[in-house]
Amino acid sequence: MSKPPHPMPAVTDVDIRLLRVFRTVVECGGFSAAEVELNIGRAAISLHMADLERRLGLSLCRRGRAGFRLTEEGRLAYEAALRLLAGLESFRSEINAAHGRLRGELNIGIIDNLVTLPQMRVTDALRGLKVQGPEVRVNIRMVPPNEIERGVLDGRLHVGVVPARRALPGLARLPLYEEESRLYCGRGHPLFDAPPDSVTRAAVEAADAVAPTQGPLPHPLNTTATATDREGVAFLLLTGCYVGFLPVHYARQWVERGAMRALLPDSHRHRLEFHAVTKKGVPPNLVLERFMGLLEAGAGAPPSEGGARPVRDAAAGT
Repeated sequence: MSKPPHPMPAVTDVDIRLLRVFRTVVECGGFSAAEVELNIGRAAISLHMADLERRLGLSLCRRGRAGFRLTEEGRLAYEAALRLLAGLESFRSEINAAHGRLRGELNIGIIDNLVTLPQMRVTDALRGLKVQGPEVRVNIRMVPPNEIERGVLDGRLHVGVVPARRALPGLARLPLYEEESRLYCGRGHPLFDAPPDSVTRAAVEAADAVAPTQGPLPHPLNTTATATDREGVAFLLLTGCYVGFLPVHYARQWVERGAMRALLPDSHRHRLEFHAVTKKGVPPNLVLERFMGLLEAGAGAPPSEGGARPVRDAAAGT
């Protein structure tokens, strides 16, 4: 597609709408996957994308049997669109803050299966935010930790909740709580009905195990399967063919039904700290500030039953 002979004219509301469609298509990985997210048909999405390409004078993507992929121009346009859309939301938030009005959006990224944690601070903070700002629109994305951190850094997300495995530059962190995990197997596994004293470390390490694709295992296991999330681990444990680690709060539903059993609970257990992350140096955002204040207040509450306890940032002296 040929380049326009003159610079692009002023950005209009139409351009903003088309850029939002473009962003969703890229983040969903194609037209088909974006249909549900956008609630419009593939033909309409194709028309929107063709219109955007005409307005920009750029070829943004390739689509066909090989699948969806961005062109180099499309990648540059996508990154520019992220900055523009994040800037628009930042402008709206700053104006609302100037008026002292709790309005706007809060975009949150959370890893899977934290909702069963009895001490889930995010739920309480969201409840408080809804009470204080009924007009705030909350958007939650369930995505892996690395995508959450990238989303916070590039402005797609205002805040994320991720395991505290490493400290990325550019991210501010608020410690929330620790989550305990143990090693489990499902009913039908050779170790499920074994007497406790016959379940040895050697027997556990020889068994087929499922491991998460994100992060190392806390103990050596014979990994013969992987899963991208905790629900995937649970699926495989319930086959009775594997052992693997799950959070205590998440596994409890199957343990109480007699469908899972913890193995070597005194030794094969570990705690993982979770942090709320935001981007350092962002302009004032009243919605985000209020939400983080509610999160911070909740992080000091007394521990609940269920294998989790709040933590405070030792560096802050709290």
